Amino acid sequence: MPSLPLIALVGIATVLSLYMGRLVKKINLPSLVGYMILGIVLGSSVLGVMSKENIHSLGFLTDVALGFVAFTIGSELNVKGLKKLGKSIIYIIIAESFAAFAVVTAGVWLVTKNMPMALIFGSLAPASAPAGTVAVIQEYRAKGTLTRALYAVVGFDDGLAIVIFGFASAAARNMLDPANSMSVLQGILHPAGEIFLSLVVGGAFGYLYTILSRRLKPLTDIPSLTFGFVAICIGVSQWLHLSLILTSMMLGFVLTNTTPPTMVKAMVGQLKTWMPFLFIPFFFLAGAHLELSVLPSLGLLGAVYVLSRITGLMGGAWLGAKAGKSEPKIRKYLGFGILSQAGVAIGLSMLVLNEFTALGTPEAAAIAAKVITTITATCIIFEIVGPIGAKYALTRAGEIGREK
Repeated sequence: MPSLPLIALVGIATVLSLYMGRLVKKINLPSLVGYMILGIVLGSSVLGVMSKENIHSLGFLTDVALGFVAFTIGSELNVKGLKKLGKSIIYIIIAESFAAFAVVTAGVWLVTKNMPMALIFGSLAPASAPAGTVAVIQEYRAKGTLTRALYAVVGFDDGLAIVIFGFASAAARNMLDPANSMSVLQGILHPAGEIFLSLVVGGAFGYLYTILSRRLKPLTDIPSLTFGFVAICIGVSQWLHLSLILTSMMLGFVLTNTTPPTMVKAMVGQLKTWMPFLFIPFFFLAGAHLELSVLPSLGLLGAVYVLSRITGLMGGAWLGAKAGKSEPKIRKYLGFGILSQAGVAIGLSMLVLNEFTALGTPEAAAIAAKVITTITATCIIFEIVGPIGAKYALTRAGEIGREK
């Protein structure tokens, strides 16, 4: 008997995920945790209903969802609103990123006494996964200053994370292979150029999108235009090897800062009605991707990475908010909302695997293998803990379900 067509599997997964999400909400967990749990169960780690080939074939759904998440973040980053938050956002982004880098580097070095390995793990720590935070914000209709701060931090900190990675990766390669031609300066300039070009390309598409959207009537046609431009940003980002998140985010950023607020609210409001549909396959596939078999290999190194990353992110966010004189609820709770980690970190760890294996030394190959295994395993933990932390932060800040 032939196997079920992939489209039927997607339909079954969507229906089951919907009810699994409702089930976990009864125990006060975000719906997306339910989607991920179902993905793990139906993925290759448990039942194998969704094969690795199927998951790979559906990878474009993950890209589409991530593009819309980034667009949503950008549409919330109104310059006037950011000014109300003050310079604390800049302090928070810098402090939480560098604190995570420093604390994880120190923690891994104490355990391994291997500085190149410590630098790589430290450089991966600041990378976040904005989808979990945005999904929680939208599911619970969160509004307020902490919500705006979370949008800004998860939107921009990946850019800084990529720069930190470029610096640390170049330094680590030079330690492992003194003949390596890449300087630390080159390690910084290359990712910085990627970020700059991502913002320029996204801004250019955002300008064109804004002009067309203002002239398009009726407003019910706007979602089709938005989908087209987000898809273009995703495709061009992949073509030019740019940051999908930053390019799509700039699309929304240009819109919200050049268009009357009432029109932006009407346009983005339409998207929010069907964004949950994108979150279901995104988090289901995220769960299906996870390999539970790698969890036992975590060991002491994995535990140190998890604990030191949490300490660095939360401590850095508190210090940044304190230095920027943020209001108390941002100082207390923002760190809980930025713990998710997935796509960017795994992508960077794959880059480590390719580049360090190419060095051709046993030590470099051992570091690459350790990094890819540990990051993949810890992402399982962070992708579940992160959304729960975001919900806790928004609840304690009193921003769940507010309309203003």
